[in-house]
Amino acid sequence: MHLPKILICVWVIILSNIQRTRTAGEMEDIQRIFSPCHKSAPDFDQCIKRAFNKLKPYFKRGIPALGVAPFDPHFAEEVRQTRSVGGLGYKLTLRNVYERGWSQSTVTKYKTDWVNDRIIYSQYFPEKWLVGDYEFQGDAFGLGVMRSGRWNLTLRDYSQTTRIKRDGSGVDVHVEVDHIGDMDIHVGNLLRGRSILEQMLDRMINLTWKPGFAVIRPLINDLVSTAFTDIWSKSFRDFPIDAFIQN
Repeated sequence: MHLPKILICVWVIILSNIQRTRTAGEMEDIQRIFSPCHKSAPDFDQCIKRAFNKLKPYFKRGIPALGVAPFDPHFAEEVRQTRSVGGLGYKLTLRNVYERGWSQSTVTKYKTDWVNDRIIYSQYFPEKWLVGDYEFQGDAFGLGVMRSGRWNLTLRDYSQTTRIKRDGSGVDVHVEVDHIGDMDIHVGNLLRGRSILEQMLDRMINLTWKPGFAVIRPLINDLVSTAFTDIWSKSFRDFPIDAFIQN
């Protein structure tokens, strides 16, 4: 059974009006969030920090009228990392990575570096979840190792500092891990599917990860830097911030 054409037209009109109302409401909300912030005011950085935290409800749904796509979860098609020290080296490729937890985060510090055209801010996450596929190629003294499978990572009581600088038409993003209170990680197929041994290895890694934090930290830095580069380059590249902030 087909709907009458007049009913279809009515629904189109209703949905269009709903979308226009929602768009107008979002624009008013963004204007309200940023309106107290004046570039010349001594509390400008504090005002922007408060504004960023008020934007959290939009992380999951985005702001289509301003070209801001949802980014909780954030999706990264591929992240690569290569390391080589002495006779030890590896190449790690992470694919189809989903990263969740943005909408639960809080900006704790914010600073505008007017001279260098960059911003620096710190962010706290009660929890951050990552999941995806991996491919590992290692070489130690001529002995090659290859593994691939699924992995997941949970970070708790986690904080990071982000530096963002305009680079031509794009942005240069650098993220550093400040603190990890606790972490759970699972890497499948490390021992070629030997489930009992892999479960034992999982427990050992999760109980002893802190001494190896220096090895894990660069990987997490690369992961979150890639996520932020995507978010700022794709979602916020055309965000008309000057239209909402007064001089």
